[in-house]
Amino acid sequence: MKLTQSKPWALGLLAIGVIFAGLVFQACAKKTSGPKNTLNLRLSGEPNLLNPILTTDAYSGTVTGVIFSGLLRANEQLELEPDLAESYTISPDGKTYTFKLRKNIKWHDGHPFTSEDVVFTFNTIMDPKTNTVRRSNYVINGKPILFSAPDPYTVKAQLPEPFSPFLLAAAMEIIPKHLLDTADINTATFNRHPIGTGPFKFKEWKTNQYILTERNENYYGTKPKLERIIFKPIPNYNAAKIAMTKGDIDAFDVNPHDLEQIKKMNHVQVYDYDELLYSYAGFNLKNPHLQDLRVRQAFAYAIDRDQLVKVVLKGYGTVAHIPNSPVSWSYPEPSAITQYKYDPAKAISLLENAGYKKNSTGIFEKNGKALSFTLIFGQGGKTGAQNAEIMQDYLKKVGIELKIQPLEWQSFLKIINSGKDPKNFDICMLSWSLGLDPDGYSLWHSAEYPKGFNFIGYANPKVDQLLVAGRRESDRRRRKAIYSEVYPIIGQELPYLFLYYPRTTTAVNKRVRGLAKPGPAGLFVRIESVYVE
Repeated sequence: MKLTQSKPWALGLLAIGVIFAGLVFQACAKKTSGPKNTLNLRLSGEPNLLNPILTTDAYSGTVTGVIFSGLLRANEQLELEPDLAESYTISPDGKTYTFKLRKNIKWHDGHPFTSEDVVFTFNTIMDPKTNTVRRSNYVINGKPILFSAPDPYTVKAQLPEPFSPFLLAAAMEIIPKHLLDTADINTATFNRHPIGTGPFKFKEWKTNQYILTERNENYYGTKPKLERIIFKPIPNYNAAKIAMTKGDIDAFDVNPHDLEQIKKMNHVQVYDYDELLYSYAGFNLKNPHLQDLRVRQAFAYAIDRDQLVKVVLKGYGTVAHIPNSPVSWSYPEPSAITQYKYDPAKAISLLENAGYKKNSTGIFEKNGKALSFTLIFGQGGKTGAQNAEIMQDYLKKVGIELKIQPLEWQSFLKIINSGKDPKNFDICMLSWSLGLDPDGYSLWHSAEYPKGFNFIGYANPKVDQLLVAGRRESDRRRRKAIYSEVYPIIGQELPYLFLYYPRTTTAVNKRVRGLAKPGPAGLFVRIESVYVE
């Protein structure tokens, strides 16, 4: 699970697809820059680093997804299938997984890939010295998974107890032991000059300009049809618009306001589909005001999220109420979900009952402290600023002040990923691109604060227990029952103001071929099949 800023990607915990943002405003496409059969793709922000076990942002993950491989990968049906592993078996008690690796795989520098690389990767993630947010995926009830390499092409994972999301965790991209065994993983030069086993090799990174990858001629799978992929960080939406008109990018996520115009252009094809994603505004629960459920409920009643969907998404989406997606098999029955419908009078009543009174400026306050908050979000996304401005207007009408502060992406990440308690923000706006498994431990378990994805500081003992139970249960029907209980609890408690499930509306230059069928896995899930005419 990775951060997204107005969804510039669709990777989840593994490379299940790539979606890119941008906009075309020209009737005739110009020739894309670079050699033939080069795919030029926009990133909405500058990547942080290119080591998959350290990344926390979408942009880094988008690039590492074509450079590295995992034991398993997802297909178009969101099913896990072998990748670096050619097969695997699970013991009857569900605690021992044995992976048989493909033979004769080479790292991009020509060094042989073996089981030692796999064991090294997972052990490095579990090392407390490693600055990773993924450790909880390999530690079960306080006990680590034990990885071993009986021979160069066999990996064994011994679990302390059954752990349903393990296969998804095993899809983690693998890093090379021979290059990192004696290095400080957190500061290694490798993090900007990665060596993987994936279909494309890292070639060059010019900060704020581009990241160049080239075809891996010795790729163990189907040889990629593309010669190169160039990733171009273009944070500003208007700049991306210009880049598209100049022919500098080939695929982009369309702002719904521009969709009808884009559809009329004869050089692009627009794809519209659902995906595992939701957008939200996360409350810092260490803020004294926001610790009061009535204040968070006032936010939910004050903002007409149906109008957000109508205005911001032009109807291409639905209102979200829980941290799960209707696309997921684990989504609960609607009757179990608390839905905070637009009711500004109720918002005002809740604040008054909580002891707040309006001051001379019309803003509610208590004990001399006003309900005034700053909303931070990464600049450059296609909907962030519009969401913020509409929310600001609705909240002002009920007596809550919302200040808006767009931030450069890396500055935004630095704030929410800091190990400080409390963290230095009031409310943050993001999207989660979800993985294939409904496990939400890393987001919602109290142990994941402050150094984890639970950066808002949510804590509920019952939710903690249910999240652990969901990981232990292997039967899908019983797992669904667990998540049908836990996610409505979270939805009712509103640690996030859940905004909406946006539909993806992606435009791709018609010269780009070999795309996957539109769906939650993304158009580029089989990047080896993509080519440019």
